[in-house]
Amino acid sequence: MHTEVITVKTGGRATVRDITSEAAAFVDGQGDGLLHVFVPHATAGVAIIETGAGSDDDLLTALDSVLPTDDRWRHRHGAKGHGRDHVVPAFVAPYASLPVVGGRVALGTWQSICLVDTNADNPSRQVRFSFLPG
Repeated sequence: MHTEVITVKTGGRATVRDITSEAAAFVDGQGDGLLHVFVPHATAGVAIIETGAGSDDDLLTALDSVLPTDDRWRHRHGAKGHGRDHVVPAFVAPYASLPVVGGRVALGTWQSICLVDTNADNPSRQVRFSFLPG
C-alpha cells in the first residue's frame, strides 16, 4: 500500500473543498486498484458530490437544516454550535473508497471528491490518500 498525507486549507467558515485534482495526482501512474480517502478529524467528512453547480452549497445548507449551529449541543467547547461539527461525520463519513483504473480515479461525469468541513475553528485539515494496488 502507498499512502500520503496532504494539508488542505479550509478557511474560517464551513466549506466543501474539491480535492479531486490532488487525488488524481496521487494515483497517476499507479495502475489498477483502490484509492481510500480518509480525513483524520472528528469534525470533517468526505463526500462524492457534484461541485460548481450549487450542490456544494446545497450540502452545507442541508447540514445546517439538519444540524443547526445553535446551543442545543452537549459538546460545548469552541465557537457557538461547535457541538454539531462533531456530529457531521455521522452524516458525511470521514472516508471514501474509489476504484482506480489505469492510474485514474473512476469517477462519474459530474462527481468530485470533496472535503466537507463545517468547523470554523480549524482552518487547516489533513487528508490521507492510500492506494491499494489491484
